[in-house]
Amino acid sequence: MTEFEIDPVTKDRLALALDVDDLVAAIRIGRQMKDYFSVAKIGLELYSAAGPEAVGAIADLGYSIFLDLKLHDIPTTVGKAARVLGAFGVQYLTMHAHGGIDMLRAGVEGLADGARNAGLAEPKTLAITVLTSDGDAPAHIMPKRVMVAAEAGCSGIVCAVGDLEEAHHYAPRLLRVTPGIRLPGGTTDDQARAASPSAALAGGSDLLVIGRAVTQADDPIAAAQQIHASAAAPA
Repeated sequence: MTEFEIDPVTKDRLALALDVDDLVAAIRIGRQMKDYFSVAKIGLELYSAAGPEAVGAIADLGYSIFLDLKLHDIPTTVGKAARVLGAFGVQYLTMHAHGGIDMLRAGVEGLADGARNAGLAEPKTLAITVLTSDGDAPAHIMPKRVMVAAEAGCSGIVCAVGDLEEAHHYAPRLLRVTPGIRLPGGTTDDQARAASPSAALAGGSDLLVIGRAVTQADDPIAAAQQIHASAAAPA
């Protein structure tokens, strides 16, 4: 059998969503998938279960850490929380754009301060525009939140694949991160606006977040290889 050839450029644009509530399970999945993904996303579920230990354990596997906590509170609280998280060595941290410019700016500054005080490279702040499970959001919401993220100094945004082009129009410098990635013909679960890897990359996504399409597959390795193959295929 021919060995599957992994494209390192594609690998660097794929984030593995470790949406589990057990650190041992997360580590097991991370080890299994480390040849196919460069970034690992730690969300609210795993962080609630294991806290900062999850960040260190998954980073030790060689992943860049995408901490998806979707911070949303008063600016002072978000800024202080982000400062703590910045010292952990995460590469990405999410906040809700709905929180407004002052809140986002506090998070941007806090995260940078925390990393700098710990002698680490400056991480990236990502503003959540509209959740991919929300298929009924008014059309004006996404552009407004993209512009808020840009004005607040965020590094990027999280948006659905269908919003990539419009988001780029309003804030071309921002990184664009897309969740809700599914293999063609696969189930969409609770993602109202899912898309294939090839469609996401063709639309201009910088980082694709992939979870259940791989982690809940009967054969996760085969699914990861399909993700890579789909990413390389024309949209």
